[in-house]
Amino acid sequence: MSHLIAPSVLAANFADLRSDIEMVNESAADWFHVDIMDGVFVPNISFGFPVLDAIRRYAKKPLDVHLMIVDPDRYIEQFAAAGAAVITVHYEACRHLHRTIGAIRSLGCRAGVALNPHTPVSLLDDVLEDLDMVLVMSVNPGFGGQKFISRTYEKLRALKALAAGRKDDLLIEVDGGVNLSNAPDLINAGANVLVAGNFVFSAENPGEVIGSMKGITPGTRLA
Repeated sequence: MSHLIAPSVLAANFADLRSDIEMVNESAADWFHVDIMDGVFVPNISFGFPVLDAIRRYAKKPLDVHLMIVDPDRYIEQFAAAGAAVITVHYEACRHLHRTIGAIRSLGCRAGVALNPHTPVSLLDDVLEDLDMVLVMSVNPGFGGQKFISRTYEKLRALKALAAGRKDDLLIEVDGGVNLSNAPDLINAGANVLVAGNFVFSAENPGEVIGSMKGITPGTRLA
């Protein structure tokens, strides 16, 4: 399977959000990555349902919704109704993870679980077959523009090994500090969904950057 590119709209220009959404629509990107932050689970607040509704109105590609919030079970149905194709919750925020995963899938969405940098992939052993995606955070969640944590490569390899023969179609997403320099190594380590925010939206030609990321092939080294 070719890897997917999911530009993070958290880094988009909110004074002209429609233009950035249309740029992603016209690019080689596969998904829109939408970060929802509550100021409690992470030390930042992003946006809620009104902005998500505005994104959905113009987006022509699936919405990959990443919930960085406490007690996400309260809102799963609303996010599904708001147009999420993928709903990812944090392992660290879910008391009954298996139940949460089931609730997401019952609403017709793909279910993902995100792991903070300090959380080992082995903790997903009991729910792996129930997941559609695992999101490996390569920075501490909450803010864009952070430095990439190099141990991410080892976690990706461990997750790929854990899924081998059990969940071979697992989507393995990585988010935080992703750019053209480290993207080839991330793909070689097992990632097949790349989230990029500042690196895309701060570029002189964001669509061209997305195309370059999409064009990476396993074994490629660009830096």
